[in-house]
Amino acid sequence: MGSKFLELSEAARQDCADRVGLAKLAKMAFDGNDLRSIWRDLIARVLDGSASAGEALDLSLIAQLLGDKQTGLAMQHEVLLSHRLFRAPCAVAQPHLRVLALAAATDMGSNTPIEFLLEESGIELMVLYVIAEAELPAQLPEHDVAIVIASDSEDCRQALRKIDAAAPCWPRPLLNPPRLVGNLDRDKLHRLLRGIEGLEIPATIAVTREQLLQVVQSPRTLPALAAELTLPLIVRPRGSHAGMGLAKIDDAAALSRHLESRHEGEFFVARFIDYSSADGLFRKYRVVFVEGRPYACHMAIADRWDIWYLNAGMSASPEKRLEEETFMRTFDIGFGRRHQGALAAVAARIDLDYFIIDCAETKGGSLLIFEADNTAVVHNMDLATVFPYKAPQTRKIFDAFAAMLEGRAAQARECAA
Repeated sequence: MGSKFLELSEAARQDCADRVGLAKLAKMAFDGNDLRSIWRDLIARVLDGSASAGEALDLSLIAQLLGDKQTGLAMQHEVLLSHRLFRAPCAVAQPHLRVLALAAATDMGSNTPIEFLLEESGIELMVLYVIAEAELPAQLPEHDVAIVIASDSEDCRQALRKIDAAAPCWPRPLLNPPRLVGNLDRDKLHRLLRGIEGLEIPATIAVTREQLLQVVQSPRTLPALAAELTLPLIVRPRGSHAGMGLAKIDDAAALSRHLESRHEGEFFVARFIDYSSADGLFRKYRVVFVEGRPYACHMAIADRWDIWYLNAGMSASPEKRLEEETFMRTFDIGFGRRHQGALAAVAARIDLDYFIIDCAETKGGSLLIFEADNTAVVHNMDLATVFPYKAPQTRKIFDAFAAMLEGRAAQARECAA
């Protein structure tokens, strides 16, 4: 591995391809703008050979935002074979800090959406994609601090291994080291967090399609997969996001029907925990950790257990929004204080500089964790007229993230002086 990873180059930094990037394109899609006109313009430029590498990568992202993941990933693959270093738009002409994010060649949901966090910070963001077909460059772009944004998903593992091999010689502070990111997948997280007082996290077991078919034939074989497993079960395809393929299975017949509708070969299964409140509604919270400190991100309330923010109807309910606002405004003396010990233990065991948990409260008052990752979206796209309380809270997270980067860079400069 050697000293080649110690070399920094201003020339390499100048090789960055500029792009519009995820934050701006996602905001356009979120606001209902027609991305197809941009798609047509960029396709024309690609076909006549005038498109830059950054424009071509934006095109791959637009395909994913339009729902064509396969085409988007194919385009991304072609672009990254020839160019792997990109620069996101910066709010100022003279950035006061340069950040290098290390990404994997994967879908838009499997790298930390760091552009949202830094969009208005005045910090320059460069993204270096680590791909299977090439080693890390001998000449890294000059930067002040680096951060791993690849996730603990199957298609990111090779990138994490390559970064991990270079990590001991990295010439600048390297945040979210890959050896720690690699603890976050569902079947590993419950083992990492097991035994924390005031916390409940059901065992999540990786199983094959064939094993689930055996359960269909004989439900009594379920405990053979893992002693913790009992009906009802939560089943999801391994590597899925945003509730895709997620189902609650009450009996063998329901499992059979679910498998008939899915074609994946591997799944995660866990026992179902009824986390409904006294009013029969389910409440799911997103909490962001920056340097070990928890921050409220959002709260979703619905009459269904398989809840995420976009299916909770928050914008249509002033009552739900008032409850979410209260959760945010009182987090440090409310939710955060009730679960202070458990949250602190989670931060210590996961030990990443930046990560997110999706969680709830059990009927007994414990903190119930569904998942932890470094890639959940933290954004400020919601309408201020509907969600006026969100922007100040989101700004706290953004400011804390920027302060963390600036602090690590300053510490490194002091040590080098």
